[in-house]
Amino acid sequence: MSKGNGWRYFAPFEVVIHNCPEDCWVSFLGKVFDVTPLVQKHAGERCVQPLLAMAGKDISSWFDERTGDIQHYVHPVTGCRVPYCPHGPIPDVPEQVPTSDWRPLDRPPWWDDERYQVGLLTKRVRPLRIINMVCPFNQEVQLNVCSEDTFIRIEERYLLFNSDAASYTWRYTNRNINMNKTLDENGILDERDTFTDLGLPQNYYIPSVFLYYNDDLKYFDFDDDDCEPVEY
Repeated sequence: MSKGNGWRYFAPFEVVIHNCPEDCWVSFLGKVFDVTPLVQKHAGERCVQPLLAMAGKDISSWFDERTGDIQHYVHPVTGCRVPYCPHGPIPDVPEQVPTSDWRPLDRPPWWDDERYQVGLLTKRVRPLRIINMVCPFNQEVQLNVCSEDTFIRIEERYLLFNSDAASYTWRYTNRNINMNKTLDENGILDERDTFTDLGLPQNYYIPSVFLYYNDDLKYFDFDDDDCEPVEY
């Protein structure tokens, strides 16, 4: 699990793949929301068109960073403070008052409803090279991970390339990695800004962690009759 009040962290490239009416995510103000139920609830209505147009993208510009609420402006005709929706109406945004159709919400608007939240958006994506020492020249993987990810979460990401990742000891330089800590907490620093300041490419050096297999006898068949005892 990543660190951050129990929420999982997502990178922008993980959010962007959820970009259709049947699977619609958006990010805003550092949070990631699955608004698929909202889109299905208002299917065919004009108010979901802005959400569908921005599916998989960041919509922080719709919101006030200070309050976390939707942006407002002073209506030039009525002088009232009303929601600012330049892309068209969105769900749970009331009609511009004064109007006889105005009704107050009897529940939190969707952007304040944690039922839709699936995680947090990472502040920074980091590259990481993972080298399996069983065959280091053929089993090297480079992952992009969230800077807030613990190594337990990084191990989950690595399962795509090695389903037996939990059977390895993870090491950096000459010490074991604490799997409950992040890259920074394990002393694996992000030096890309320094490289940029020095005129070097950001991929000049990518941190590497090394995996050493633990012979935990997971796949040993103790009931195999063909196994002959060794005589000394």
